[in-house]
Amino acid sequence: MSVKIFYDLMSQPARTLVMFVRANKIPHTPCPIAMRKLEHQSEEYAKINPFKKIPAMQDGDFNLTESIAIVKYLHTKFNCPDHWYPSDPKVRARVDEYLAWQHMNTRVNVAKVFLKEVIFPRMTGTPADPADLAPDVEKMENTLDQFESYFLQDKPFLCGDDISIADLFAVNEVIQVEPTRYDTLEQRPRIKNWVGRVRETLTPELFDDVTKMIIKLKELKKSKL
Repeated sequence: MSVKIFYDLMSQPARTLVMFVRANKIPHTPCPIAMRKLEHQSEEYAKINPFKKIPAMQDGDFNLTESIAIVKYLHTKFNCPDHWYPSDPKVRARVDEYLAWQHMNTRVNVAKVFLKEVIFPRMTGTPADPADLAPDVEKMENTLDQFESYFLQDKPFLCGDDISIADLFAVNEVIQVEPTRYDTLEQRPRIKNWVGRVRETLTPELFDDVTKMIIKLKELKKSKL
């Protein structure tokens, strides 16, 4: 029996989960949930995820609600390659370190700029106020400074020579900079090259398909310049 994956590709953690199951060829049933239609708020979905958040997983009568927990569960159940979540305690600790750090850093500070500068104006028809955004942009840039200097450094991937689940969670946050007016990645070649390595490792076809919403928004930005 394949696991059911409930997702919306607008969600960064959901994109990560979809990337992981597809990269590892985990048998699964895709169950798209349209957040824009508030399908995640339905009572039917609440039976899967009482928190009414995206993503979620159902494996028979076992439901799981948090993306990191889901990825780790699938990694163990399907005996995925060790590099994704290494058995070496020190390397695994580095993966866990990033996953713990991201919540109040890349997860919050990049997403806030993306929402205020890209998504909310599309929803309301009112452009973002640069003065209002300035403190959020500063926090985002500081976060990316820390991301680059502490986690990435000069390594091919966040936790060493091989891709891990930390890279998947991170890349889906970081690429949200691209549809904004800020050329942050162009000014950060180490991060830009890392994004390219993640894309090539997953295969461009897989990466581009899962991130197609970000790519579309990026192209719309270019067309307005």
